Amino acid sequence: MPAKKKILVFIDWYLPGYRAGGPIQSCANLVDHLSTEFDFYIVTRDTDYCETNPYEGIVSDAWNTLDNGTHVYYVSTALLNRAFIKKICAETAFDFVYINGVYSFYFSILPLFYLRNVVVKRIVVATRGMLAESAIAVKKTKKSVFLQVSKRLGLFKQVTFQASTAAEVNDIKRAMGKESKIVLAANLPKKVAPQSFSPREKLVGSINLVNIARIAPEKNLKFAIEILREVKANVVFDFYGPIYAEAYYEACKVLIQQLPSNIKVSYKGSIESTKVNETFQHYHALFMPTLGENFGHIILESLVAGCPVLISDQTPWHELQSKNLGFDIALHEKEAFVKAIEQLAALDANEFAKWSFASYNFGKEFVNNPEVLKQNLNLFEVNA
Repeated sequence: MPAKKKILVFIDWYLPGYRAGGPIQSCANLVDHLSTEFDFYIVTRDTDYCETNPYEGIVSDAWNTLDNGTHVYYVSTALLNRAFIKKICAETAFDFVYINGVYSFYFSILPLFYLRNVVVKRIVVATRGMLAESAIAVKKTKKSVFLQVSKRLGLFKQVTFQASTAAEVNDIKRAMGKESKIVLAANLPKKVAPQSFSPREKLVGSINLVNIARIAPEKNLKFAIEILREVKANVVFDFYGPIYAEAYYEACKVLIQQLPSNIKVSYKGSIESTKVNETFQHYHALFMPTLGENFGHIILESLVAGCPVLISDQTPWHELQSKNLGFDIALHEKEAFVKAIEQLAALDANEFAKWSFASYNFGKEFVNNPEVLKQNLNLFEVNA
């Protein structure tokens, strides 16, 4: 059997980290699905996002081999500098490079700079939605200047961009030029152990909602709480996730204290990705009116767990109501959010089970879609 080709990966945060959310999950899923075909060598920080203590059970500033055979170099803050990135690029034997993100100085820009003179089959840059107009609009001047300078330097000239959606293909062409080489490869879902469908208990006029996301303006938790203020049904709404914006969280707490007695909202802290499916089993639906998602792993995980979703129309997940998967609603249609919650709350156990099973079945089929795996393998086919 020929030796597996090697992929060198640069990402700011990786497992066992989880506070950086979707990018970690996207990369971990890619590695999980493709590890039978490739050997992965991942370079990342030795701390989680917004943390200062290194992960337990790892050796900093050295290659670690995880249980699945993946090699991870957990670099400390003290060692993370230009010389280290240059050394990794020059001394690590690999066939492909996979870079997560566009703007990270140490894990995107410097690797691309030092790889200019290294011969590899392909350098793949996963933009992770960072080139969408809405994303560029945040710190627009700084990002616009960077994109202009990077073009002049030819920083992205030899790379292949991964676009996870057709919309992202257009975003990349608009930001990087129509001549950009792009491979459309949807984000791979988290592998899940085979499980049977279990109906949930459900009382007419009541519903248990959940939100699992970082607590930051872009996830729109405050909007969700404002919507609940108008709901007449009995609602339990628990939200989980790391607090990214303390002032935003404080504003949410003020709104929670003003809610009517039929609405119970509680913050449950952060949970690790391994406990997400188990957590969903205690709820009827995900409520996350996000300002935008490049993919939305938590949306898929909710469906896999048999939880319909109540989300905005700013994600790739559309036409949900026609499939009994939930609702995707424009953010200016606040009354539609209220009505959707009331509609779900009004279902009895048997009626809700139809929505729950539809969600479970859709999620299972999506996770096992061979076309998505093929797309991601094409990222590392030189002739693709």
